[in-house]
Amino acid sequence: MSRQHPPEAPPVVLGLCSYTHDSAAALLVDGALIGFAEEECLVGDKHTTAYPARTVDWLLHEAGLTPAEVTDVGYNFQAARYLGALAQVPGQLIRDVTRQRVAPRARSFARVAGRTRARLRELGARFPYAQVHAVQHHRAHGVYAFASSGYEDAAVLVVDNMGEVQTTTIGHARRGRSGCDYRIVESLADPASLGYAYEAVTEHLGWRRGDEEGTVMALAAFGDPTRFRDLLCQAIPIIDNGFTLNPMLLPLRVLSGRYPRVGPAFTTGTCPPRRPGEPVEQIHADLAAALQERTEQVMLHLARRARRLTDLRLLCVGGGVAANCVAIGKIAESGLFDEVHVPPAPGDSGTAIGAAAALHLASSGELPTGVANRCYLGPAYPGLVLPRSPRPGLTAHRPPHPARFLARQLAEGRIVGLFHGRLEAGPRALGNRSILASPLLPHVVNRLNATVTFHEPFRPFTPIVPATAASAYFTLPQRSPYMSIVSGVTHLTRNKIPAVVHANNTARVQTVADNQNPFLTEILNEFATFTGIPVLINASLNVIGRPICGTPDMALDCLTTSGLDALMLEGWWVTA
Repeated sequence: MSRQHPPEAPPVVLGLCSYTHDSAAALLVDGALIGFAEEECLVGDKHTTAYPARTVDWLLHEAGLTPAEVTDVGYNFQAARYLGALAQVPGQLIRDVTRQRVAPRARSFARVAGRTRARLRELGARFPYAQVHAVQHHRAHGVYAFASSGYEDAAVLVVDNMGEVQTTTIGHARRGRSGCDYRIVESLADPASLGYAYEAVTEHLGWRRGDEEGTVMALAAFGDPTRFRDLLCQAIPIIDNGFTLNPMLLPLRVLSGRYPRVGPAFTTGTCPPRRPGEPVEQIHADLAAALQERTEQVMLHLARRARRLTDLRLLCVGGGVAANCVAIGKIAESGLFDEVHVPPAPGDSGTAIGAAAALHLASSGELPTGVANRCYLGPAYPGLVLPRSPRPGLTAHRPPHPARFLARQLAEGRIVGLFHGRLEAGPRALGNRSILASPLLPHVVNRLNATVTFHEPFRPFTPIVPATAASAYFTLPQRSPYMSIVSGVTHLTRNKIPAVVHANNTARVQTVADNQNPFLTEILNEFATFTGIPVLINASLNVIGRPICGTPDMALDCLTTSGLDALMLEGWWVTA
């Protein structure tokens, strides 16, 4: 079925990440971003693969539109590109180390290509009056990374597990009088995948791949990389235009959970697989340290390659590996670039924005508006009214000066959930769906881990600080608005707020500008009035194992099922 939209109707472009992991949707109307959200935050199912129905409904309602008025749907994968893996078959057949997996690998890529075509047909059925477009995965990542930066001319590095077959791309993006141009100038294809390698070792160490790589990154600070340095160098050799993977240690990928991602030689050279819940021993920390060190080396090598190919001083980094904030910190502090930008949603969910933006770029020659320098893009509940008892055992009231009131509560040692304004994009709480606590009181820090976040004891707490005060506490030579970059810390930080300092004397800091989040800035400034320190601990507002709370009901659930002392919910102070 097809229907011509009225000629005066503006283009309505829906971007989707769906059916794989981290489902999300974004909507453009006449070239302006209406909003974006990850489905998990609205339905409570972490890393959901489902079609993002709740998010799409919200976006269309926000724009005052119906599904029939959507003119274009952008999906973040192209089916035909998966078949590029079949061209590798002859070379893989002649090698003993890869031959056994060649046939199942080829079948798996062909199978996923078929699934992708079926998904595109399903989207066509959901939006019968729209044109459905398949967008190259790495192009979606790269366009979003650049569009969110606000830069005029930049190198773009995308590193992830895998798009269709691409795993690493270097691009050049430029805005000018004649519009915007984004082109990929160099790429690597699977099986050379840094994301695959990191996920494989994460799983070997007993954590969920695709979810708990950050835990391995944190553990690395407690390990000695020299123990397994040579083995990781063998597993991930660096070459002139990037890197490869050694199939003896990290076997050829098959798109099926039945095929192990580490080989017997890797296990023999490191340690037996750790099962979830088993003790974390020094050997596990040492392996994590070697993996992290090699990841940083590869990322720095790729950054140098991007600089060499583009001769530009600004860098945008996207893809799942861009969430490795320690590696990003190494690039930022290397001096290779004047500034490094990572979008708030660098992983696959962000390709929903990227797919929509890529379609708009292709049709208009311009990037959409409303993407640059924005992270608060999801649903908000500004008119929320709570009864005096919103849940059995809870009471609610509205303090007259909420920022000052909340800051005083934090200074007195309370651990508080904050639900305010629009939902953040991406996996990290950035002050609108956060748990806040004082870094100055040891008993608060201990209680935060023991009764609220339930994190492993080696995972660091993350600080937030006004951008105007950041240089007194952190050595990072640039802003870090999305908590994407690990920074060194100053002597003042080590002395006054050691709770936010990791074992390697770093911190994953968020710098907050007044024009970015005035309410959070006011809280930080009021906290400084009470304590002399404008720094707070910021954790995600969620129950362990669940996504960030995207709705008021989810936030109230978090209050009643965790060790939170209180919740500031759209100006309402809720306590048990």
